Amino acid sequence: MSQENWYGLKVGIEIHQQLDTEEKLFCRCPTESSEDARLEIKRYLRLKRSEMGEEDRAAKEEVERKKKFLYKYYDSTCLVEADEEPPTEINREALRIAIQVAKMLKMTILDEIHVMRKIVIDGSNTTGFQRTALVALDGEIEVKGEKIGIATLCLEEEACRKVEEGEGVTVYSLDRLGIPLIEIGTKADIKTPEIAKETAKKIGMILRSTRKVKRGIGTIRQDVNISIKGGARVEIKGVQELDLIDKVVEYEVLRQLNLLKIREELQKRNAQVLEKIFDVTEIFTNTKSKILRGKTVKAILLKNFAGIVGTEIQPGRRLGSEFADIARAFGLGGIFHTDELPAYGITSEEVEMLKKAVGANESDAVVIAAGDPHRAERALRRIIERAKYCSIGVPEETRKANEDGTTSYLRPLPGSARMYPETDVPPVLSYEFLDVEIPELIEERAKRYAKLLPEDLAFEIADSKHYRLFEEFSSSIQPTIVARVLHVIPTELRRENLNVDSLKEEHFRMVLEMIRNGEIAKEGADNALRILIEKPFASKKELKELIGSKKDLDSFIQKLIEEKRDLIAEKGESAFKPLMGLVMSEFRGKVDGKIIAEKLRDAILRKVKELRPQNS
Repeated sequence: MSQENWYGLKVGIEIHQQLDTEEKLFCRCPTESSEDARLEIKRYLRLKRSEMGEEDRAAKEEVERKKKFLYKYYDSTCLVEADEEPPTEINREALRIAIQVAKMLKMTILDEIHVMRKIVIDGSNTTGFQRTALVALDGEIEVKGEKIGIATLCLEEEACRKVEEGEGVTVYSLDRLGIPLIEIGTKADIKTPEIAKETAKKIGMILRSTRKVKRGIGTIRQDVNISIKGGARVEIKGVQELDLIDKVVEYEVLRQLNLLKIREELQKRNAQVLEKIFDVTEIFTNTKSKILRGKTVKAILLKNFAGIVGTEIQPGRRLGSEFADIARAFGLGGIFHTDELPAYGITSEEVEMLKKAVGANESDAVVIAAGDPHRAERALRRIIERAKYCSIGVPEETRKANEDGTTSYLRPLPGSARMYPETDVPPVLSYEFLDVEIPELIEERAKRYAKLLPEDLAFEIADSKHYRLFEEFSSSIQPTIVARVLHVIPTELRRENLNVDSLKEEHFRMVLEMIRNGEIAKEGADNALRILIEKPFASKKELKELIGSKKDLDSFIQKLIEEKRDLIAEKGESAFKPLMGLVMSEFRGKVDGKIIAEKLRDAILRKVKELRPQNS
């Protein structure tokens, strides 16, 4: 898609970043993951009204799904995560980091920081709400020459980690619940997919510049709010990969455009959706479809929808996919519709019987759902609502990002009724945290390093958590060698599926010190790091013995010279090249190649002199 103005596109991004603190936000539990659960806690959701007597529409639908939630409880978790004990005061370390980031974003920091409760309707918090505190307002960053406003910065608790999901039940782990999380929301100033991606990259870089955020998969994620002219605001949750953001935005623009085209076509056809749900189980009593056999099957009739349900709205996704997302949200496997039938073991005869049973004409479409009768009924009623909205336009909703950049329906867009005050946590005055210093940005550090390294490598080292080692050793070791030890070699080892994350700062320091002191060759760094992955407590002495030494080289060359004396007698100094290959095959990465060459050449010259009288 290549549209200069992108159909009036407006994008706002929310960045959620875990902070690397010692303790969680509202208890003193560690912020590291756990493995063996001690017990499981079972919960169901119930709908409650807000202070204004309103029901949140997203919460209402989630309750109707009748899900059970299981929470895994660990030695590293406490009664606060289980919602059996009141929270402690807000984590001061986390608050200081949040204020530091707010200053980096040129935001106005609030005098008093109050904690609020935000209703959580997917079971990812045992309390049924998320504690969140507004810290700062109204900042800005510059991205590709454009000013992007930063609307809010909040400090909140991370949700549970989803372990598995089945029909009517979701299993969560409590170890992640409560990890301090910064949420940064931009204004809807972003006008193109490219700027959306670059904005997320810029904010991520600013966060990493603090050196106080967690790194790795799942520690940062992006939610993207998107709308186009004539469309609606849609929130897309959980974009994990930065490089996927532009595609997510582009595909959502495409989806909304196609939904608007569907609206026009349905209005021309005077399409209608019947409220009635038909029980058509009997038609499929002897069906060959394994999906329908032995299950309750129910149907709805969409008048003048023929060909519409099968219309593609995103690559590989059709309007029927939107209906199937709703069915899955209610615990079913999906839906079938007559635009795609006969198929999946359903015969043409069964399709004709189905149409006859619901009174469908050739211009109509029929949607069927199979499974638990109550779930099928609730899912189809929600699909009826969604089908009706097709004649209106694009619904406001929350969607999930898929790995290919397309999106799937999650739930309706929540409203303002989801927020209310937290009475268990006292407010905090921000003035005592305002002395935090603004650190050097990674992009500024990269500019300094670019004087010593190629530009791409300079940024990687500047973004590395071990950048201080680069600064320490690049004055005594060639900077490209230091960068190779800190970044290039670990990247190569990771491709071999080695556990590079087990390497600590002291391991890299040991290897760099040994190179600086001539104890190992620079070529030996990859072997040294391999050994330290397997033997993390190895000493320098052990490392030298495992890699090899100059003393080993001397004895190897001496032995080789004796074994190849006939070759040396025949070729003289020209025997260097073939013999060098043999020595390097044994000592590559263990001893500097220059040292090997010098020692071998000297040994050959001595042997040539020794053999010369015999040849005369």
